[in-house]
Amino acid sequence: MEKTIVARTGNEAMAEAMRQINPDVCAAYPITPATEIMQIFSSFVADGLVKTNLITVESEHSAISACMGSAASGARTMTATSSQGLALMHEILYITSALRLPIVLAEVNRALSGPINIHCDHSDTMGERDSGWIQIYAENAQEAYDLLINAVRIAEHKDVSLPAMVSTDGFIISHGMERLEMYPDNEVQKFIGDYKPHYNLLNLDNPITVGSLVLTDYYIEHKRAQHEAMKNAKKIIPEIFSEFEKTFGKKYDLVENYKCDDADFILVCLGSTAGTAKVAVEELRQEGIKAGLLKIRVFRPFPAEQIVKVISKAKAIAVMDRAESLSTQAGPVATEVKAALYDAGKILPVQSYIYGLGGREIYVDQIKQIYKNLSNAKTSEPVKYIGVKE
Repeated sequence: MEKTIVARTGNEAMAEAMRQINPDVCAAYPITPATEIMQIFSSFVADGLVKTNLITVESEHSAISACMGSAASGARTMTATSSQGLALMHEILYITSALRLPIVLAEVNRALSGPINIHCDHSDTMGERDSGWIQIYAENAQEAYDLLINAVRIAEHKDVSLPAMVSTDGFIISHGMERLEMYPDNEVQKFIGDYKPHYNLLNLDNPITVGSLVLTDYYIEHKRAQHEAMKNAKKIIPEIFSEFEKTFGKKYDLVENYKCDDADFILVCLGSTAGTAKVAVEELRQEGIKAGLLKIRVFRPFPAEQIVKVISKAKAIAVMDRAESLSTQAGPVATEVKAALYDAGKILPVQSYIYGLGGREIYVDQIKQIYKNLSNAKTSEPVKYIGVKE
């Protein structure tokens, strides 16, 4: 397959993926640093490169509401947002997942106010981790492009049928120019296939009720069905990733193991920080320290079994969270990693680190120091902050 090598920012990469997906409907409202995605995509609409019905609305709440109506009517539907925009969608995010609507959202991670901040952390997506959406985190522009294409297949799979968001770190990935391998339009279309909705609100030959009132009689059954769909997703996602690798030559999994097989000390993180951590791992290896990195690519559904399999043989673990849960015990990712180890009967020292809030830089030397701290770890410790001004 002939691939095209181009220079693209993360936002441009996601817009190009949306162009190749060519959804039936997009509804969106601008918000920094995600505005460019829909701005670029709107030019594709204006130039007739896609058949998409682009709906411009008055808020992010309206955007996801329009997407909900579109998806319920049998249309392949996408949108994009960030930060406060995702938070404004909060109410409808729960409804779209409960209605089993496979909407795909290009999300650019940005801190939630307050105080007001436009730079990257993961507080926006971590605030929606229980909304029933599949969550996939990209390390770079290539992953943003690839994973958005995969997300369509994942969300629309008959055994999943859940909405999915693909996240990129604001400004770090969204506005950073990188090398991107793009695939032929027809190959992307062949991979995602024709959309076959599980139901269609506008099918007059089979009238149905969508979004009805459900009280104590069946509410918990609805939630159990979503739970089972997430369990199915954990099996389906690797299958779709495998098909993607056979088609396009890029290998993905729920997690990425970087030199963990013989590692004494393993760091766990999400998103673009993994790229910085890989440099730290290489430098530490040259210094004789057996460091490894586990990158969680799919955070929902949470790949507990795969995580435990990789990290359980290490001497100590550090988990880096770019969000603060304010539990005072650990960051949101660290909490789930600890729970996964506990459920598997593994007792390991786990250090929880909060870093990079509001876009604060994280440097190779700081990550190397985390690894060196692990060499003295005997038990799990309360959450620590990195890079706080004294």
